[in-house]
Amino acid sequence: MNETVDKPLRDRQATEARILAAAKRVLAEDGFKLFGINAVARRAGCDKQLIYRYFGGLSGLLEAIGSDLGSWVKDHIPEDSGGMFLLTYGDLMERLALLFLDALLADPLVRQIAAWELAEESEPVRKLSEARSKALASWIERMGGSLQPPKGVDATVTNALIIASIQQMVLASVTSGRFAGISLKTGKDWDKLRSALKRIVHGVYG
Repeated sequence: MNETVDKPLRDRQATEARILAAAKRVLAEDGFKLFGINAVARRAGCDKQLIYRYFGGLSGLLEAIGSDLGSWVKDHIPEDSGGMFLLTYGDLMERLALLFLDALLADPLVRQIAAWELAEESEPVRKLSEARSKALASWIERMGGSLQPPKGVDATVTNALIIASIQQMVLASVTSGRFAGISLKTGKDWDKLRSALKRIVHGVYG
């Protein structure tokens, strides 16, 4: 390929990557209330017109972050059993619940997105939520294989409750360090929560 044609393409790809990385840092470090075109442009060190040119504005930028969430699931929730024997659907959901808990605790960007979902109902936020939900559902499908929940259990609703409770606990740990009188500050606190989470999962799924 002609080098003169190649260079503008490489420059654009590099700029897009820099803008996307800056957007994720702004969202993770400053929160959704301060997230905007001007803040991202300042963090990326570029003219804000480039964000409109390459991403179509804030909505397109959020879509790009949403697409990135599929990679987040692959990176933070590995498709292996972690030494567990996944004999039942309950084993599968225990594995997912514990991985998701640890991934949220370790990632401020996804915590901010989860907080945003609770604070605002909008099309961009809905897209971010759907992107993560689809990635998690795909993980269950790929890892679960022929495993099925017990008859009479609505797995879609139950799994949503499990994921939501994990998100709430993690968000509460960041804002106040406790929830409903439960301390969420130390490793021992989280070990207690993991034990309770496993009992709940297997109580429903066996």
